[in-house]
Amino acid sequence: MPQILIINGPNLNLLGAREPETYGSTTLAEIEDGLRQRFSGRCEMEFFQSNHEGELIDRVQSVLGNDDVIGFVMNPGGFTHTSVALRDAVAAVDKPFIEVHLSNVFAREEFRHVSYFSDLAAGVISGLGPAGYGAAVDVLLERASA
Repeated sequence: MPQILIINGPNLNLLGAREPETYGSTTLAEIEDGLRQRFSGRCEMEFFQSNHEGELIDRVQSVLGNDDVIGFVMNPGGFTHTSVALRDAVAAVDKPFIEVHLSNVFAREEFRHVSYFSDLAAGVISGLGPAGYGAAVDVLLERASA
């Protein structure tokens, strides 16, 4: 069965409590549970969240040489706009990934309009809330079966 890694960066562990007017009231655990239910029997998913750049880099690099992992979904959080090191790790693994943001980053502060990942991504989903994760998994599964 195909495997997909779902990676979440800094502060996403606070979903549901942090700025609900921007990020919604759904927790990260609820997003993960919803994805498990929706894609049960279609793929295996592994979820990883960290507030630490090096841990995110290590997790991205861990898919090197793992042919079972067909790709990953990543919400880099604040590292979207700052982390060359995480970008370099994503570029090195040569797996398709979808960049996801809960909020519409283009309707927010100007610094959020710049992503260090978008040009590497197979696609970018911004502003769909938790539904963006499911859409990203659908795309990865569709591409893998084509």
